[in-house]
Amino acid sequence: MKYTRANLKKLEELCSHLGYKVRYEQGHFQSGYCRVESRKILVVNKFFDVEGRVNCLIDLIPELPTDEKALEEGQLKFYKQVIRIEKEKIPELLES
Repeated sequence: MKYTRANLKKLEELCSHLGYKVRYEQGHFQSGYCRVESRKILVVNKFFDVEGRVNCLIDLIPELPTDEKALEEGQLKFYKQVIRIEKEKIPELLES
């Protein structure tokens, strides 16, 4: 996947369809997802460039509880592409 604003927007829209709001905040923290007062929020460091933001969302999306039946066909295809990208990263990490 290319690190473009268009792909970042697609990832943000996918998160929205999964029920999560993406927020870009500053601070010294590890990006991740959480529930705040029953709201589903993904927090990403606002100082990350587009590549960092895309990688962060690609890392987080597979961890989210997902009802694939609730996604439209195009969103489901994109979701599966994100899952595949994340799975391809795992062997690279084990080899390091």
